[in-house]
Amino acid sequence: MFKQIKKTTNMAFTLVEVLVATALFAIVMVVSIGALLSLIDANKKAQAMQSVMNNLNIAIDGMARAIRMGSDYHCGIGNLSTPTDCVATAGDQIAFEAFGGDRNDPNDQWVYWVAEDPNFNNIHRIFRSKHSKQTPIAITAPEVDITSFEVYVTGTNRTDTLQPLVVLSIKGVAGSKITSSFSPFGVRKRIETKFEIQTSASQRLLDI
Repeated sequence: MFKQIKKTTNMAFTLVEVLVATALFAIVMVVSIGALLSLIDANKKAQAMQSVMNNLNIAIDGMARAIRMGSDYHCGIGNLSTPTDCVATAGDQIAFEAFGGDRNDPNDQWVYWVAEDPNFNNIHRIFRSKHSKQTPIAITAPEVDITSFEVYVTGTNRTDTLQPLVVLSIKGVAGSKITSSFSPFGVRKRIETKFEIQTSASQRLLDI
């Protein structure tokens, strides 16, 4: 009798299967890494823009608070210590007597206006002066370019029955530079967003 010999074979992956699996794995990894880098860039953009907008909001809130606590509002050009309305036509600056100021001193008016910053080409910033436009300082970040600054003022005449009211309309472009995660050289890209802000401030002191 002859013994039946059972033939066994070892199962293994072929070279073609290994290559296909490796290629699929590489494709999945590339897509996943690309999506991850996109999320990182989006997060950087959001954080950078949030920082810029926070600076803008703080500057405008401070300006509105100072105006609200002030008096003797002057809109537009002319003698900054003389209360002046701007109703039909907007003014390009606002001056007023700050809280605790001396109404008899014409050189202590607080003034807000927009001008091009000499340190940054084609960037317009909101400036503030506590000495009737002398020794101005910029209160907005250089990443914010103010394209329009309109001021409307009513009720500055003490003989009327209106409480003085200041309305500010501000337009501009906020931008920030972030480093791209896709570039090994750290290329910086600029992101921008347009904004329009309108705020009002009514004089806290009674207009009597």
